[in-house]
Order: sequence, then C-alpha cells, then structure tokens
Amino acid sequence: MGAGHPAADSPGAGWRSLDPRTIAVHCSWMAAPLGSLALTALATGGRLGNRAWITLAIVAASFAVVTIAGLIGWSRTRYRVTADSFELRSGLFTRRQRAIPLHRVRNVDLTANPVQRLFGLVVLRAGTTGANGSRDGLTLEALTRPAAERLRAELLARAGTGDTAAEPVLSTGDPRWLRYAPFTFWVFGGVFAAVGAVWRVLDGVGVEPWRIGPVRHAFEDFGNSVLWVTIPLALLAVAAVGGVGAVAVYTENWWRYRLEWADAGTLQVRRGLLTTRSVSIERARLRGAVLREPMLLRAAGGAAVRAVASGLGNREENRTRSAVLPPAPRAEALRVLTGVLARPGAPRGRHARSVSPTRPAHAPIGEALFDRPELTRHPRAALRRRVMRGMVWVVAPATVALAVLGALLTPVLLYCAGGFLLVATPVVYALARDAYRALGHGLAGGHDGYLLIRSGTFSRDTVALDRRAVLAWTFTDSPMSRRAGVTTVTAAVAAGEDGYRIPDMAAVDAAGFADAAAPGILDEFLVK
Repeated sequence: MGAGHPAADSPGAGWRSLDPRTIAVHCSWMAAPLGSLALTALATGGRLGNRAWITLAIVAASFAVVTIAGLIGWSRTRYRVTADSFELRSGLFTRRQRAIPLHRVRNVDLTANPVQRLFGLVVLRAGTTGANGSRDGLTLEALTRPAAERLRAELLARAGTGDTAAEPVLSTGDPRWLRYAPFTFWVFGGVFAAVGAVWRVLDGVGVEPWRIGPVRHAFEDFGNSVLWVTIPLALLAVAAVGGVGAVAVYTENWWRYRLEWADAGTLQVRRGLLTTRSVSIERARLRGAVLREPMLLRAAGGAAVRAVASGLGNREENRTRSAVLPPAPRAEALRVLTGVLARPGAPRGRHARSVSPTRPAHAPIGEALFDRPELTRHPRAALRRRVMRGMVWVVAPATVALAVLGALLTPVLLYCAGGFLLVATPVVYALARDAYRALGHGLAGGHDGYLLIRSGTFSRDTVALDRRAVLAWTFTDSPMSRRAGVTTVTAAVAAGEDGYRIPDMAAVDAAGFADAAAPGILDEFLVK
C-alpha cells in the first residue's frame, strides 16, 4: 500500500509504506566519491591512476549493494498510527518493531535536503522525551510532503497538542536581514572550514594540493612579498570571501523563515532554501529563551534568539533546533522574545509591544525589560578577576615567549614583546570592563515569573528562565574567589544547556537570591 494513496493515509488505515523514491535518495551518497573522481581527473588532466580506478570499481559495487539493500529495506518497512501509539516495523533478518505512546510525542519535525526536495520527499521525525531528559522517537525516511503534513497533523492531534485556534505569526524573514550575515562566525571560520574540507578531499584521492599550480604560485608570491603588506591584504581577501560565504550560508539556512504558533500548544519554525526544515517546539516543554548578542553582531545592532526547551535532542542537536530567530535587528529580537515567552492567554506577536515589566506574573516578559533590564550588578571583584585572567592567560604568556625567543634568537622579537605588551594590555582591560558591565541577574514576575541572567562579552547572552523549571542549584568557588567574596551559581534546568551560570556574584547574596528565585530547594541548607 503506497504512502501516496488516500486510503493509506487515512486515520483508520493499517500499516503504511514509505514512498518508493526513497531508494533513489539513498543512492545520493555516491555524489561525493564521483565528485572526488571528477576533481582528480581535472587535477591530473584526465590521467587516472590505479587508485582512482579501484575507487570507481568500489563505487559501482557499492551502488549495486545499496540499491538492493534499499529495495529490501523499503519493502520491509511499515508504519502506522493506532489509537494510542505510533509504530514502526523494519528489518529483514532481524525484525524490529518500535512504538512510542502518542501522549509522549513532543514535536514532529519535517526536513528535506536538496536531493529529497528534488524527488518531492521529506523526512519526518517524531520526537519524545525520556525519563532522563534524552530525546527519543521515530524517523521515517521518506514521505511525500502532503503525506508527511497529514501524518504530523494526525500525530499532534492525537497527542493532544493540536488546536484549531488562530495564533499570530511572530516573525517572518526579511531580505534586509542579510546585512547581519557578515557579522557571524562564518566570515572567517567558514573560509578555513571550506578550505580544510577541500584539502581533505584532494588528499584522500591522492592529489597533493600544494603542488597545484595556482596554490603553489600563491604561496611563493606570499613568501617573497613584504609581510606587512601581504598579511593585511590576505586578511581582507579572507574577510571578503567569508562575507560572501556568510551571506550564502545565511540564505540557505533562513530562506522563507517563518515563526508562528501553529496552534495553542506548538511553536513552529520553518526555514531553509536547499534543505528545508520545519521544527516544532511544544509549549509545555518551553522553559525560557536566550537573547544572543555576539560582539560583531552587537556592534551592528543585531541579535538572535534561541528557545530553552527540552526534548530537542543532545546538546549539539539542541543548539541547531532551538534557534527561533536568525541574526536580525535587535528590536525584532526583543519582539520575538515577547511572543515566545508569552503565557497562554497573554498578548503575543505584534500586539505584545505594549507589555510592561510591571505587569503581573501571567504577563510575558516585555521588550523593555530585555532592552533595559533592571538587573543586580556584580561586585567590583568580578572586574578585577577578569582583568587578572586576561593578563595571566593572554598578555603574560605571549610577552614572555617573545622575550625569551628574542633573547635567544634576535633582538627584533624583544621589540615585538614590548609592542605586544603595550597594545594587548589596554585591549584586555577594555574587554574585561565590557564583560563586567554585561554581568547581571534578577527576577521578573511572581513565583511563576522568570529568572534573568546576563553575561559574556564575545557573546553576550541574556537568559530568561522559567523559575518553576529550576531543579537544583550549584555553588562553585575556589580559594581565589572566596578571598574575593564572590561565587558562581548555576541553575540546573532539564532543557537547553542543562545549566545556566551566574558568574562571580556576591557570595553573601548568593543563597538568598537562589532561595527567592526557586523557593523550597534550599530550605534544608538555610538558617532562616
């Protein structure tokens, strides 16, 4: 019974099969080795060695094996939705049948890479949350998009998260946001990552990249030129290429971006150009949100937003799937935060602009609170600790290393050591002051309000955590911090990064603040 037949997709049907085009998608992995062979042919002028021919033979044999295995796997894979569970049956020699209760389904995501989109298919992942907070679930590869949409609606409806109530759209993509792409990691990191990937591919097929004509000439020209001219030019070239790459990555990840409450209980993010993604986050699993302001993006007046939610997978998966707003204007980020953190029945979306931080606990965290948060400042000892760390771990080691090499090799390095000391000291102090000014913590709302934490300089993060979601407190100090009268407090939450730190707050206030933020947890440790 095919997945595209109406009878197969009706709620009362029995076992259903995947789309037969799944087999073609499984063979797409051969594009990488075939592409490597093509690059080898170009680099060698069409003269393929024995190693290349052996690779081609292995690819051909693998194609036959994968095709047969895919055909058998497709014919033996079935799924169905019963009154109380979602079941998947697969396997040839070892038959496997997995089932998850519908009431444990927390999100149903749809993803399609370029090859799957070419065939009109998507991958459906029904996620659950185990007792230990780990993400589990079932994955179907692959269904037609209409069939996947109907199955997602069916799963969410039977899981009790569906609601036909109209909900506002929180945010949609704007082409003008592309100007924030160059202020991300990909400006420099993306260039080196791409070069490293190409280098490994060429090295894997027996091609020595440094012997390729343009690469060899570039290194020779760089080495024979004046370094104080070539190094800045090289950095400008890397920044230019990285900027173009950052815009391309931003476009691929966030094209046709749309954030909305799909129903009263599901926050949904849709995005992607070549690989489309549709991530849903259950409101009951939402524990807060994070306003992220990396240094370059902050200087450009931008910010990004992540949700703090459970059931999104391991830490790496969580960082990818929790993004609810790309780098965008800070005003847009504040408005999205208001909509994401809104309680049921409170205003959301564009109607939440008038929310005030003085509203009762059931009101959302307003834009004004994140824009000018009334947070408790940390003691001056926190500034001294940041200055000292910068001097001990950055300035002193580099200065001493240059000085020692200068004494052993050439006096030029002694001048370099002095110049580095003079330049690095004020830079480190400025960064330490910025990090200190970012420190702050506070409470918003009543007992069911939010715990606010702000810290960081290279990436300034303002976290709003649901105070009811705090499970435990950890107080960390060292001999140096005890002498300075500060301690680091960590709020443990079964979501997001699992724990959110309040670094270097006044030790005398730490226990009282933690008890006020989450009453009851520290009762047995406190003397009232």
